[in-house]
Amino acid sequence: GSVLNVEHLMKEIADCNVNRARLSIDPRAMVINAADIAREANIKARIGSTGQGVGRAAARRIVDRGKRIKLAGDIPELAPFIHGESWEILEDAYSRGQKILVEGTQGIGLSLYHGDYPHVTSRDTSASGALSEAGVPASRVRKIIMVCRTFPIRVESPKTGDSGPMGQEISWSKIAKRSSISLSQLNKTERTSTTDRRRRVGEFDWVLLRKAATLNSPTDIALTFTDYLDTQNEKARRYEKLTTETIRFIEEVEKVASAPVSLISTRFGFRSIIDRRTW
Repeated sequence: GSVLNVEHLMKEIADCNVNRARLSIDPRAMVINAADIAREANIKARIGSTGQGVGRAAARRIVDRGKRIKLAGDIPELAPFIHGESWEILEDAYSRGQKILVEGTQGIGLSLYHGDYPHVTSRDTSASGALSEAGVPASRVRKIIMVCRTFPIRVESPKTGDSGPMGQEISWSKIAKRSSISLSQLNKTERTSTTDRRRRVGEFDWVLLRKAATLNSPTDIALTFTDYLDTQNEKARRYEKLTTETIRFIEEVEKVASAPVSLISTRFGFRSIIDRRTW
């Protein structure tokens, strides 16, 4: 189900010193070409797309069936990372009793089928959509962890387009005032990873939470950016050390989503996680 930009991927492989044993690429993964990127210039302006050619490449995979198109298995640079089709690697993992983590892309509000169309991405972003693209059958799933931000985001609208609706948009200065995080720090942090554009921010969307929970049926919630509620949460290493208002907020999230908030991030850094899992 992946769509690859070979140039970007090879740079990441080199930057992170990834050897062939750590990465396996399915030979049938779709490859983005220069024309795909060029053809996304208009949609980039219309809906705030990243314009990386992902949607065009995915569409070309469908409409150009029968033509000669390049997949990952046809790219010489990727040959060291082709170890077989994904289902074969997954089957081997099942037989060894290994654990598999499938990470989905983006939030449910950007799902091609369930999001705020036309301001959506080029694929389904639900848990079931991710499983389908990865080739993992539903019967193999033990846990579904749904990630939620305390304040949802969208990319800042381009001058000629609109990146989509938010329930109740607010400013980063308001977040700074509430949390005691400096506005300069927020402006530096809250930029998109691919295109380095500023982000918009809104109040927590309870309706969207319920919709996301209904579509994904999570067993657990991972709540991020509790420091945006109050910087005092950065010091918390246990649940009961969070601020009283934060604990109330978490309890309400659990009621609306019908799932426990099992993982809580209190600041940037992989050690800044309060782990309440019972599994």
